[in-house]
Amino acid sequence: MTISFTLNGQQVTLTAEEGSNLLWTLRERLKLTGTKYGCGVALCGACTVHLDGQPIRSCVTPLSVVEGKSVTTIEGLSDKRDHPLQKAWIEEQVPQCGYCQSGQIMQAAALLQNNPNPTREEIIQHMNSVLCRCGTYLRILKAIEKTVQKA
Repeated sequence: MTISFTLNGQQVTLTAEEGSNLLWTLRERLKLTGTKYGCGVALCGACTVHLDGQPIRSCVTPLSVVEGKSVTTIEGLSDKRDHPLQKAWIEEQVPQCGYCQSGQIMQAAALLQNNPNPTREEIIQHMNSVLCRCGTYLRILKAIEKTVQKA
C-alpha cells in the first residue's frame, strides 16, 4: 500500500506492507528513533506521538490510519529542541533513564495545546496514562507546572 501523510511538517509518501504500524515505520523506515517502543499494547505511553494534534499510541496505530493526516513526533515538536516543555524537562532534571521522556513530553504538549492553563489535578489526570519506570512523576509534574507558569 502507498501512504501519504505530513510528518513533522514535511509531506511523506511511502510504500508499506498491509498491517504495518506507525511506530515501526517511524523508527525503522524513517529513522526517527525518539519515539520509543515500551509495551506494544498501548499501556505505557512511551510511543506517544500526535495525530492531527491529539496524542496517540503509535505502537497500536496502523499506518493506514495516518493517510492524509499530520503526525508529529518528538523530533518535530520544535526545530531546535527548545520547546518550553523540553527546556523545563532539562531545568527540572526530570529524566533518570529517559526512556519514557519523549512520550511524557508529547502527552504534556497535547495537554498544553488544548488547555494552556491546566490545574494540577488536570495535569495529573492527563498524564496518568504515561508510565515512568523510574518514578520521576513529581519532577514531571513540576516541569509541566513550570511551563504553565512561564506561558
